Amino acid sequence: MSTIPEVLFVCVHNAGRSQMAAALLDHHGAGRVSVRSAGSAPAAEINPAVRAVMEEIGIDLSKEFPKPLTDDAVRAADVVITMGCGDACPVHPGKRYLVWDLDDPAGKAPDQVRPIRDDIDARVRALLAELVPVGA
Repeated sequence: MSTIPEVLFVCVHNAGRSQMAAALLDHHGAGRVSVRSAGSAPAAEINPAVRAVMEEIGIDLSKEFPKPLTDDAVRAADVVITMGCGDACPVHPGKRYLVWDLDDPAGKAPDQVRPIRDDIDARVRALLAELVPVGA
């Protein structure tokens, strides 16, 4: 891995799970990790319920937008975490791939999205502790 680990979060629409994961890792990582997110079929905008539950914890997604998955983004990443993109994610030797089985927040109300956000937050914190150990 490079000096600063690069993590790519991928889901189909890049409008929910991957956006929350990227924002949470960026927040908790505080510059110790480079973070991107992308979608195999990006939506037009981020899910409003996702924006709302992230704002509740002080993370503003108003400037974020769904981005397309590119081969370059995968090549640049040290760790690629998929959240439902299936075979659309290119696979390159030497990359670490993780699959996070998470509910899709699409069409859900904020009270249904909060547990998804909290699950992602716990996974992101564990990943960060692994990538950038305390005192490193």
